[in-house]
Amino acid sequence: MKYSFVASLVLQSTAALAELLPVHLKAPSPAHFRDIVRNDTFDFGCRPVAKPTEDGLYRLHAWLTEDQITHLTKEYESSEVTIHKQKVKRVATAPIGTGDRFSSGTISPVGLGTQSSTTTISSILNVNEIKSAVNALVKNYGIGLQTLPYTTFNGASQYVGYVGAGTDKSKYHLYFSAAIHARERGAPDNIIYWISDLLAANKSGSGLTYGKKTYTNAQVNSVLSAGIVFFPLVNPDGVAYDQSSSSLWRKNRNTKSGSSGSSVGVDINRNFDFLWNFKKYFVSSEAPASTSPSSEIFYGTAAASEPETKNHVSVYSTFPKIRWFMDIHSAVGDLLYSWGDDEDQTTTSTMNFLNTAYDGKRGTVGDSSYKEYIPSQDLTNIRTVSTATVNAMKAVGGRSYSSVQAVGLYPTSGATDDYAFSRFWSVSGANKVYGYTLEFGPSGNFYPTLAEFNTNILDTNAGFMDWSLAAISVGLE
Repeated sequence: MKYSFVASLVLQSTAALAELLPVHLKAPSPAHFRDIVRNDTFDFGCRPVAKPTEDGLYRLHAWLTEDQITHLTKEYESSEVTIHKQKVKRVATAPIGTGDRFSSGTISPVGLGTQSSTTTISSILNVNEIKSAVNALVKNYGIGLQTLPYTTFNGASQYVGYVGAGTDKSKYHLYFSAAIHARERGAPDNIIYWISDLLAANKSGSGLTYGKKTYTNAQVNSVLSAGIVFFPLVNPDGVAYDQSSSSLWRKNRNTKSGSSGSSVGVDINRNFDFLWNFKKYFVSSEAPASTSPSSEIFYGTAAASEPETKNHVSVYSTFPKIRWFMDIHSAVGDLLYSWGDDEDQTTTSTMNFLNTAYDGKRGTVGDSSYKEYIPSQDLTNIRTVSTATVNAMKAVGGRSYSSVQAVGLYPTSGATDDYAFSRFWSVSGANKVYGYTLEFGPSGNFYPTLAEFNTNILDTNAGFMDWSLAAISVGLE
């Protein structure tokens, strides 16, 4: 299949997001999907991932229109790639909360780690409840709250909470963010209920239990002492829209580049200042982002053009000693680590994202013309913490999770995790930050059932604990 041919076909007929259908493609190897994932008009979620199946093939999830499915089916009818529509009952999803269960920030959220194993949470937090929950933690536990400098396109004020290391912001080393992609439901809940668990366990002198994983009070206190910053709702405009429309909305709601349908919004996770101008930095055959406003991976009008991006970046200045960062996403079942622009290599330091000699050569997986340099000790540190995290998540209840480099089937540009790690080399005086992207939940399922939603909380919260404990062991300074 020719990339330019199929891309032009799809661009001729832009469909509303409500028409997106979940599908999976099957093939004998990940390499069979190469041309397909280079098409920046197809929706593969956060990134294309080829997962092995029991029948010896590989499965790639996507969300496509009927026209796109027809085109792909025709293009691959004589090949080893097959396209399958998935039978998904949209009604069988966890409900969105109504009202405010935290009573205007007076009743604290209670996580699953401090309750009976039979306890469940009945619904996903709505946008207002997320802020109410954080306000309750401020009121009842005295955590810090920092208002961020920029308001969103729809006028929302943004904030981060910080907890565990007192008022000295140079003592905070762990940074979590959630809901940069609006449709990945439950991400804010995961971090808020974990913070609630830490505070409740610290107050009562108890430990935490997530499925088959248990943690002592000493471990709870150790994690808190590391200093945690959390940005629970990076994309409030998008989340509010997705919760009201159930349209699988991914981007923010900026209408400057397009005022209707899929042309609205920027993918915030392609808007950070890391190789943002991909047309310059990457080989022309790759599509790490998109210049088209109708694409799910539209990169915006400039690096850090979006207020949500600017706010996310400002946290590093406010808390200058952050060492470890995790961006919380769904739904693949992976923990990703840097780099995402190309494969890692530890031997040629001059082959790096700042070297203009390699412009136009980055991004092709499996070639030898470019691989992204990472110091060997950094790679060891990143992998050590990543392995500990996925092992903890697997131990909770037996779900499968993998630790993999972020580049995957194709490269990315402008993402949170690579931006975090790149700052040490590109921003004068910046602290070194190890960046991760957590893809929780069953693969391909942005709208979890209620049972899946609760399992997601258990899995991620154990993952957060072991990620933090491993990070402390490797080093916070």
